[in-house]
Amino acid sequence: MTAMPEKTAIVTGAGTGIGKSVATALLQAGWNTVFCGRRKKLLDEAIAEAGHTKAKALAVACDISKADEVDDMFETVVEAFGRVDLLFNNAGTSYKSTLIDEIPVEVWNDVVGVNLTGSFLCARAAFGVMRRQKPMGGRIINNGSVSAYAPRPGSVPYTATKHAITGLTKTLALDGRPYDIACGQIDIGNALTEMAQPMTVGVPQANGSIAAEAVMDVQRVADAVLHMAGLPLDANVLFMTVMATKMPFVGRG
Repeated sequence: MTAMPEKTAIVTGAGTGIGKSVATALLQAGWNTVFCGRRKKLLDEAIAEAGHTKAKALAVACDISKADEVDDMFETVVEAFGRVDLLFNNAGTSYKSTLIDEIPVEVWNDVVGVNLTGSFLCARAAFGVMRRQKPMGGRIINNGSVSAYAPRPGSVPYTATKHAITGLTKTLALDGRPYDIACGQIDIGNALTEMAQPMTVGVPQANGSIAAEAVMDVQRVADAVLHMAGLPLDANVLFMTVMATKMPFVGRG
C-alpha cells in the first residue's frame, strides 16, 4: 500500500479558542500542523495538550499584522516541512459594543490590522508558496463569522472586517483556479470559547435588550474545517455557516 503523502497546515490564532481546537484536530488527523500565534507559551501548551501524534507539530510565534513576521513564518514552515497545503486564516480580534463616534481610531486600526490585513498577509504568503511548490496547489480557509452577513449592535470595526473577508475569499477562489488553489470561508456562530462566554450570560440584541444566547461546542467547528480541508482540490466548500442551532442569527434584527 502506498503511504499517504504528508500534508502541512498552518493555523493562525492557534493558542486559544477556535484556532486551538482546529489545529489540534488537524494534528490528530495526520496533518503536520503549525500552531501560529503571538504568544509562544500558549502555542507550546496547546501542542502539549494535543498529546502524542504521528504527525509533527510546530509552534511559531508571529504577529500576523506585520508583513516581515508573516514572511519569516512561512519561510520557517517551508524549511521545516517542504510545502504548505492548508492555511486556516483564523486569528482575529474584536472590541466591546460601542457606537462608531466613540470608537478610538487606534482600535479601528488594530482590528483592521489583525482581522483584515493579517488575513491578507497570510493569504498572500500562502498563495505564493502554493502556486510555486511541486506538486502545485493548496487550500485557504478564511474564518468569516456570521458577522460577515449580519452585524451585532455597536460592532463597526469587527463587522466591516468580516464583510471584507468575504471579498477576499471570493477573489482568492477566482485567482487560485489556474494554480489548483481552492479558497473557502467558514462563518461561525456562537462557538463556546473563552471569548464567547459572555453570550451565555447576556449580550446586546438588535431590539436594545440584553439576552443570553445559545452556544455550541467548539469541536463542531473543528469537525467542519476538517471536512473542508479533506476535500480533493477539484472540490471546494466556498461558504459554510456552522452555528448554534438556536442562536438569534436568521432572525437577527
